[in-house]
Amino acid sequence: MSTVLQQLFNALALGGVYALVALGLTLVYGVMRVPNFAHGGLYMLGAYLTYAALTSLKVGFLPALLLSAVGVALLAALMERVIFHPLRNAPHVHPMIAAIGVLFFLEALISHPKVFGPDFKQIAEPLPGIVNLGGVTLTWQRLLIVAASVLVMLGLNYFLKRTLTGATIEAMSQNREGARLVGINTNRVGMLTFAISGALAAVAASLIAPINAVTPSMGEVMNLKVFAIIILGGMGSVPGAIVGAFLLAFTEVFGGFYISLDFADVIGFAMLVVVLALRPQGLFRKGT
Repeated sequence: MSTVLQQLFNALALGGVYALVALGLTLVYGVMRVPNFAHGGLYMLGAYLTYAALTSLKVGFLPALLLSAVGVALLAALMERVIFHPLRNAPHVHPMIAAIGVLFFLEALISHPKVFGPDFKQIAEPLPGIVNLGGVTLTWQRLLIVAASVLVMLGLNYFLKRTLTGATIEAMSQNREGARLVGINTNRVGMLTFAISGALAAVAASLIAPINAVTPSMGEVMNLKVFAIIILGGMGSVPGAIVGAFLLAFTEVFGGFYISLDFADVIGFAMLVVVLALRPQGLFRKGT
């Protein structure tokens, strides 16, 4: 029983990370109708900025995480203004190709020997050690991931549902032209949405970086998973992104534990195929 609880907790930690990244992507799609394939690159960049802040600036983990989130948020907002805004009336394939180009550019930049190089980096756990709860051995880092991801998701929900700015994002996701006609600055909302998306990706990467190695290709893997998650949950659905994230995480963790770690990702995507075969529109309808 303790082993099952251990895997359950691991799945909760992994699901929290997936949910943060998927929420950013689904917000951008819901508001801008843009499948941002550069999102994985922002996630990867968040991990490297945290590493740089820890090693070069010698700050603590929390300031490093905040600096990373702000830096990636600013880059994401700039990316929306420079790349996606000029392509807003272009065929859908154009912003998709542009986003893929940004992803490859970020990977090439980070991999350059004069930047970070192609070798993996390791971030020390800010809360090392373990805690034993009822016979279940948990690491403090995974406890931090669960607690932080829940707090961020609650904060995002409050922002979207209880603030005027959040209401403008929801209004624009429902009807962009209608939002513009009632006086909402759609350009500002678009930039803000991209900034929030980037910040969420950076926070997720910073939280998981002390457990997983930081590599230039980590964004590609996350890209595949979060696109699977938002398709599974329903394109543009915030609740769907959260449910899909934890469903994929539970499938991967328990599938890897009971079958084989080598097939963990395969099992997760097989679950996606089965669910979509039964419910092609995803688990939830679009809606913020």
